[in-house]
Amino acid sequence: MLSKNKEKALISFKKAHSLLAKIIDMTEKGEYCMDIMQQNLAAIGLLRSAHEMLMENHLNSCFKNAMASKNERRKKQMTDEILKVTKLFNK
Repeated sequence: MLSKNKEKALISFKKAHSLLAKIIDMTEKGEYCMDIMQQNLAAIGLLRSAHEMLMENHLNSCFKNAMASKNERRKKQMTDEILKVTKLFNK
């Protein structure tokens, strides 16, 4: 069973997927660049939103559990993962 945030992220992924198909079609048809870019920004927004929902879910579950444990190796691994994904997200 998916968490509420994962369900919301999945909806955003599906919307972005549909939007990407539309963007590809618009590009292949040679539609106006500004219209394509607006749709592209909408898809990016959906993907960013999904990412944020997944991050919130991860922090409130897996990460929280790891930090509550006594396993220092696991804590470091979780922290490193968060930092890596955050750096990628901010590029």
